[in-house]
Amino acid sequence: MAKKKKILLISLAIVMVLSMLAACSGNNGGNGGSNGGTSTSTNSGGSSTTNTGGGNGGGAEEEPEPVTFTLFNAGASRNDVETKDTMIGAIYYEKTGVNFAIEHLVGDVAQKIGTMIASGEYPDVLVPDTEIDKVVDAGGFIPLNDLIEQYAPNIKKVYGPYFNLMTHEDGNIYFLPFSPLVGEFKGDANINQGAFWIQHRVLKELGYPKLTTLDDYFGAIREFANKHKDEDLIGFTSLTDGWRFFAFSNVPNHLMGYPNDGGVQINMETLEADDYTDNEETRRWLKTINDLYHEGLFDETSFVNNYDQYLARLTSGRVLGFFDYGWQVLDAFQNLKASGNGDLEYMPMPIVMDEGIKDQYLDPPSFVNNRGIGITISAEDPVRIIKFFDFLLEEENQLMNQWGIKGETYEVDENGRLYRTEEQIEKLRSNAYNEQVGLAYFSYYWPMWSQDSTLSDGNAHSPSRQPEVAFLSYTDAEKEYLQAYGVKSFPELFATPDDRPWYPAWSIALESGSREEVFTNRKDELMKRYFPRLALAAPGEFDALWDEFVKEFNKLDVKLYEETMTRLVKEKTAAVRGE
Repeated sequence: MAKKKKILLISLAIVMVLSMLAACSGNNGGNGGSNGGTSTSTNSGGSSTTNTGGGNGGGAEEEPEPVTFTLFNAGASRNDVETKDTMIGAIYYEKTGVNFAIEHLVGDVAQKIGTMIASGEYPDVLVPDTEIDKVVDAGGFIPLNDLIEQYAPNIKKVYGPYFNLMTHEDGNIYFLPFSPLVGEFKGDANINQGAFWIQHRVLKELGYPKLTTLDDYFGAIREFANKHKDEDLIGFTSLTDGWRFFAFSNVPNHLMGYPNDGGVQINMETLEADDYTDNEETRRWLKTINDLYHEGLFDETSFVNNYDQYLARLTSGRVLGFFDYGWQVLDAFQNLKASGNGDLEYMPMPIVMDEGIKDQYLDPPSFVNNRGIGITISAEDPVRIIKFFDFLLEEENQLMNQWGIKGETYEVDENGRLYRTEEQIEKLRSNAYNEQVGLAYFSYYWPMWSQDSTLSDGNAHSPSRQPEVAFLSYTDAEKEYLQAYGVKSFPELFATPDDRPWYPAWSIALESGSREEVFTNRKDELMKRYFPRLALAAPGEFDALWDEFVKEFNKLDVKLYEETMTRLVKEKTAAVRGE
């Protein structure tokens, strides 16, 4: 019995010594995780694993358990996904143990976000898109100030210059926008903003005519359609579904030579705001659509189609022309390019109302501060989420989010220039492949550098800003179009944007529940009620209906809204200029 007791004591002593040696080894050369910072360990496979868990205040920081957070994205229509099931997301999961189950919007954004607000139940992370102010006002987001200060040096570095534009009146930052510029500004080689789009075959058959005015544009569509009456063509269609109604109501603004400031036009000299809803140019735009309708060239289903039906219409190849923003129809463009029929691809045109108007379709450098991603009050581990957000802002991860995976979706030449092969570009025309890689999910709607940014080595942050990649990405139809008009890239067809420090005015938030906000809501309701009726009005009824609309519009607080927007534009301009 004494012998057994002696063996037991020796065994316990050995265990204690081994434990002490392990503890010393674990602390050797490190500062532990006492500050909750990011640490790096090596896993059994020998690869580096970034630890985005919280510290425990003593000794070596333990590698945190894998976790899945929920994220709802109201800004994009894609297949729902768990990020670890994508190539990029799998790499992040290996490094951080963090996975996101992403759900995307189906149906009306206001209704979906309204349901969350009413119930008080949110996903861990939320991108509410147009409803972001309502989530902030309802207390749905947690303040990020302390989290950023303690755990997010990259967020401080990237977003720091814009904190004054991100901070709400109560002194808190509730979400991270998608547009902080890092490095030099690099304009896009494609048209991702507004334009009048027209099928390549129309231009090709008509000998690539110069189209400048609205009459020129519809004249070309009219001429082509009359030559192909037996082909069941749609001359012109519009997107009016829900909050996307601006793709129809914004058009007069662009025709008058203004950029997308939303519902107002800002005088460059005085900074005064003018609501153009009842302007003569708006009447001319609606009358043009009405005339097209009676010629059988306007798609009357424009006012009943939802977003997916609209994209399907464009993908069908029957539509000769439309106005929209490139980012909003990207999926349709990808599908058309993948089909291989270049005649059905769409080409952008900077159309204006009359000769002599300088177009302003291209966006100037800007910081959009009323869209972003936030951590909600339902999140149980905000520290780990903010650390992941901070992790994403590291340059190597920004590179991956935009370019993808080296050897899979991009290469690097002997001079360090990033490029893509023709084979890679062809594969990336597939939406399914983009989702598989993860580019479809990570290239936007996260804490990020503006896509107009540059990497530290001089490469463009976004492939579409890298000239050699952009040109190689053009299809044969696009190259033919560009050559016919004597340019090497699409933006060369458009005027250089003027500097607008406040831009865009639509990103300037109005006080929740204010008379100005009530005005914008009532104006939207009025336009959605009258604009379809004006577009489809019977012959001889348009003018009387327009007068009725103007009368109803002027019953609203138009003057108050314009005065408030003028003041807010001046305030943002002063803030951007540091005045």
